[in-house]
Amino acid sequence: MFRRKHHVRPSARLWIAGAAAAATAAVLLSGCAPAGGGSSSSSSADTLVAYTGQSGDYQINFNPYSPSQIGGIGTIYESLFFVTNVNNDPYVPLLGTEYTWNDDGTQLTVAIRDGVTWSDGEAFTAKDVAYTFQMMLDTPSLNNGGFDGTVEAVDDTQVVFTWDYPAFVSGPTILGRTPIVPEHIWSGIDPTTDVMAEPVGTGPYTLGNFKPQAFTLESNPDYWDGEPAVKAVRYLSLSGNTAGADALKAGTIDWQTGPVPDIQNVSTTYPGYDAITIPQNQVALLTCSSAELGCTGPQTDPAVRQAVYAALNRDQINSLAFQNTASEISPTFALTTTQKDLISAAVTEPVAPGTPDAEAAAEILEAAGWAKGADGIYARDGESLALTVEVVTGWTDYITAIDTMAQQLKAAGIELKVSQSSWNEWTDKKGKGTYQLAIDSLGQGAASDPYFLYDKYFNTEFTAPVGEVAPQNVARFSDPEVDAALAVLKATDPADTAARQAQFDIIQAEIVTSMPYIPVLTGGTTSEFHADKFTGWPTLDDLYAFPAIWASPDNAQIFKSLTPTGE
Repeated sequence: MFRRKHHVRPSARLWIAGAAAAATAAVLLSGCAPAGGGSSSSSSADTLVAYTGQSGDYQINFNPYSPSQIGGIGTIYESLFFVTNVNNDPYVPLLGTEYTWNDDGTQLTVAIRDGVTWSDGEAFTAKDVAYTFQMMLDTPSLNNGGFDGTVEAVDDTQVVFTWDYPAFVSGPTILGRTPIVPEHIWSGIDPTTDVMAEPVGTGPYTLGNFKPQAFTLESNPDYWDGEPAVKAVRYLSLSGNTAGADALKAGTIDWQTGPVPDIQNVSTTYPGYDAITIPQNQVALLTCSSAELGCTGPQTDPAVRQAVYAALNRDQINSLAFQNTASEISPTFALTTTQKDLISAAVTEPVAPGTPDAEAAAEILEAAGWAKGADGIYARDGESLALTVEVVTGWTDYITAIDTMAQQLKAAGIELKVSQSSWNEWTDKKGKGTYQLAIDSLGQGAASDPYFLYDKYFNTEFTAPVGEVAPQNVARFSDPEVDAALAVLKATDPADTAARQAQFDIIQAEIVTSMPYIPVLTGGTTSEFHADKFTGWPTLDDLYAFPAIWASPDNAQIFKSLTPTGE
């Protein structure tokens, strides 16, 4: 007997060195001739030029299951439904048209869209869906969503997922965060190493030309929902935030996410553009925290992480680095806006302080055996309390934040140094654990529910020893009580709020104590977009997708929703 039949609404119509960068953007735009298999034609009027913050050369990788993939999720590879974490709207049908849970949450049946073809002309069927999920079961390193059920293609248009426990909470990930891949191609490759230089998907775009400094996605004329009005999306690599702002000023990019001068007045400072700020991703100092898994350095001591947390002047960081676009953060990493009711009553400090507490930081360190030296920096057993934080070259707001934190922490007896590198190097260091600290933000996961963030960043299943790539839990955090609580949450009906809160209490108590990710602020994610060139952008009143250019699959949903104005 099935229940919870979900009828979903139809498919929706989804930081840099001066003037030279803007000129480069213009030159790169002029070179976006279509490649075979894509849109028959595109022009500057219907080409969207995007800057994601990429600094340094792109390395081709369109494998949606690779930690170093550079794009394609949502645009080339589609999931069954579009699921976003910025609203609670019904899921948008993509490769699936309808889904139904049984009464006890152990079986999920999905109706698969008929008449869809892969971009190479082969027919898409439910067998491709079943293949994708079976591939994850057979290849644990790809199974970032933790799928542990069984999957069967009943026929070409129906797939059934089955678990031996209630799996309601798996719904958003299964339905909306799992890119479906073609069996006829992927069955002949190694999905853990192949970079898919010639990706084949069902999505609204295909890969056009590719160069290390830029690549183009071209509209798919055979897309099942109709060819998008935006005929091409051109991704650029620039030198950092300053060049992004210069390109915006010159009108040579159409969408970027990141800081610009006078961010509060984008529409007047950058004529033709508008901006939107969403308090969603939580800025943190990621730490390689586990000595047991091979991490080295002072940050493996929880007392050091706690002291850094206490010594930060968040109000000053917000003012100097983020132009006051950021907001408060909870050490539990539950959002203090939409998820504040889920913060454990046992957490004595539910919101991180805006001002520093140098006395508390000193007490924490000295209780752990650290002693301040003649140079004013703490040390223990001959090891100085000196930390290096990794950041991407050109990410000026993060670099300013680190510089500000370095001054604050020096006053507390902690030395903080910065290491700038390309995005590729930064990503590699985090993934392999060859770092001490890294500044980044923790995303919300598949849906607006702290479970997904906890499962992604604190689950032992998603980490690895130093030297091996950790798919998501790059802090190398591992705690059996947290793992057990996550397992219980995974099997608990989301409607049972009391049962869920008991598990959130366990998780939050441990992560507030261990603090493998040191909370800084909730980032106000600000995106600037070319409002005069395209209409249909998300607004605060119609937040149909998270409007960050680097957020996939939300960016694809926005691309599909835009209409060129002809200007």
